[in-house]
Amino acid sequence: MRPINQNDVVDYVEHHIVEFHTKRISSLDSLQLEKVLKRKNPYLYRAKHVMTAEEIVKGLVDAHISSNEETLFGDWLEGLALFINEKVYGGWKSGIQGIDIEFDSDGVRYIVNIKSGPNWGNSSQLAKMRSDFKKAMITLRTSNSKTNVVCVNGCCYGRDRKPDKGDYFKYCGQRFWKFISNKESLYTDIVEPLGKNARKRNDEFVETYAKRINVFTMEFNKRFCDANGAIDWKRLVECNSSISDLV
Repeated sequence: MRPINQNDVVDYVEHHIVEFHTKRISSLDSLQLEKVLKRKNPYLYRAKHVMTAEEIVKGLVDAHISSNEETLFGDWLEGLALFINEKVYGGWKSGIQGIDIEFDSDGVRYIVNIKSGPNWGNSSQLAKMRSDFKKAMITLRTSNSKTNVVCVNGCCYGRDRKPDKGDYFKYCGQRFWKFISNKESLYTDIVEPLGKNARKRNDEFVETYAKRINVFTMEFNKRFCDANGAIDWKRLVECNSSISDLV
């Protein structure tokens, strides 16, 4: 085990955070109105008495951004965790399905499944993770029967007061970052470099966002509003739910 150098962490964050912002913008640039319309419930907008095209468009785009950003940033944090763990413990990106990181410490092989926050899954998803852990343990013990394997669900933020789940451990927030780095303060150390140039990057994103809202609003008005400017709900629901384009 080697102590993590804070300068290495800062350099990684400052050089790689641009990847997250670039993907945010790219995701908006490639977004298509019809695709996001088909993901949302048109009846809900009607029931809420939504009257303007822009309100619907903003709701669609904002929902996409919220979901997409969580995924993108979760992937980015996984990369940061792997970088740090590799520096400290010599960890590596696992090739086993459902496992993100593997590393050895004090005679134990840790296999880690990383999620953004603690409330990430329903009962089926938790069962799938448990199944992946069991399969990974079988794979590792087949190659070396003496391997002592410990399974960990690591969450990049949040808390869990009972980390021992019986067949695996759930480490959240400070506990997770300390687990992969052996450094108590790492969870706060990474905050400052994340903010470098954040305003500039966000300004670029806001400009792209505004353009996408304007383009989608014009398209929505053209396709789903009548000559008087009112929303044609029948046409909108047909776009979302009709089977005519599936046969």
